[in-house]
Amino acid sequence: MFQLQKVLNADEIQTLRSLILDGGQLEDGARTAGWAARPVKHNEQLARGARLDTLRSQVRRCLDRHPMFQPYTQARSITRILASRYTQGMKYGQHVDDALMAGRRSDLSFTLFLSEPDTYEGGELILDLPGETLGIKLPAGDAIIYPTGALHQVSEVTAGERICAVGWVRSLVRRADHREILFDLDQTAKGLFSQHGKSRELDTVLKTKSNLLRLWADD
Repeated sequence: MFQLQKVLNADEIQTLRSLILDGGQLEDGARTAGWAARPVKHNEQLARGARLDTLRSQVRRCLDRHPMFQPYTQARSITRILASRYTQGMKYGQHVDDALMAGRRSDLSFTLFLSEPDTYEGGELILDLPGETLGIKLPAGDAIIYPTGALHQVSEVTAGERICAVGWVRSLVRRADHREILFDLDQTAKGLFSQHGKSRELDTVLKTKSNLLRLWADD
């Protein structure tokens, strides 16, 4: 699990919110759920069309420019993006996301928050991880990335409205432990460069990272 801070600036948050709320066609979110999740999914989603296409392209652009997104995910592609609204009484019960979406493997899921946490009550993203259960509610513009295979839910919104974009990443590297090693090497290399500039030690770390990526990447 990893938090991306400030994926969006204030203007971008407002633009995405406007695409969803200001004249956007919202439909029953259960339409995009699998057969097992459909009975427990109670939210609204932006319908297919020009607004959703624009939102998807802007979310992709903002994720791609974030300095931590690619090193952490080793993304090959973002397989799907949806825009959701939860108003009072809405929730999404416990479920697991599909392993394949449009015929492509989904390795990582993300939620990009578009509502400030003090503007709604409830609505936490609850992750059921080995040994712990976490409730997550981030500032608008921040995103949380977590394993697609994790059981999770969105608790009932009891006041206000929760607006977010959610999506799924197909990674070049299937295994989470391999992605963690590559991320650690990437961050170590950047730290060495910032402290000492170009060096033999830096070159060795970068060579190791490249060779492991060549070994593990599924392109």
